Amino acid sequence: MGIIIKSEREIAIMRRAGRIVGTVLEELKQKLKPGMRTIELDRMAEAMVRTMGGIPSFKGYHGFPGSLCVSVNEEIVHGIPGDRVLKEGDLVSLDLGVILDGFQGDAAISVGVGRISDEAAALIAATEESLSVGIATARAGKRLGDVGAAIQGFAEARGYSVVREYAGHGIGRDMHEDPSVPNYGRPGSGALLKKGMTIALEPMLNRGTWRTKVGGDAWTVSTGDGALSAHCEHTIAITDGEAEVLTVAR
Repeated sequence: MGIIIKSEREIAIMRRAGRIVGTVLEELKQKLKPGMRTIELDRMAEAMVRTMGGIPSFKGYHGFPGSLCVSVNEEIVHGIPGDRVLKEGDLVSLDLGVILDGFQGDAAISVGVGRISDEAAALIAATEESLSVGIATARAGKRLGDVGAAIQGFAEARGYSVVREYAGHGIGRDMHEDPSVPNYGRPGSGALLKKGMTIALEPMLNRGTWRTKVGGDAWTVSTGDGALSAHCEHTIAITDGEAEVLTVAR
């Protein structure tokens, strides 16, 4: 496909789509509590997205049944919402995509249910900070390897591994565009970042091995050793200066 450079008008639409994503995730974070079933989060997310004029982009994507990915504890990404009841101490990753006027926004957060362990809280904080480090590195003139290396270096210095089999991605009219945006890399390598590129950075940090496995539902990706994982994501636009985060609640 090649990397698609977006116009200011197109980025403005993506900013509006991203605002829906950020707002819904923030609402879900506030509502999350022990005893909820994951399908309840999915239903709330879809209702909020549609009320704000968007379309949940995950629903039906390659057959995915939900509007929201809900991944719990050792689950990394692509968890299918259902009858699972969330417990005090669970670590939950929520991933949401929205289409608005033909363009996409995509973001994820990791949240604790009630009181969580110090280990889980530290993992969430490190994942959020690794995303911030990646965004701060993503400037015109840098390369994707610089971004991946920054995320990987931050995570591994704190004793975590970064998932290799799954990565961030370009985004625009399609949810997954070129380039692939891995969370590891070698400085100075990979595609050159240019103004107008829109990409989703999504570090997935594990407390144990970076290796993964796919569950029997053919969707849910978990850590290979059953250790905790956390996932954070933002859609950003490359500018002449600092990258603009498009998936923020306003």
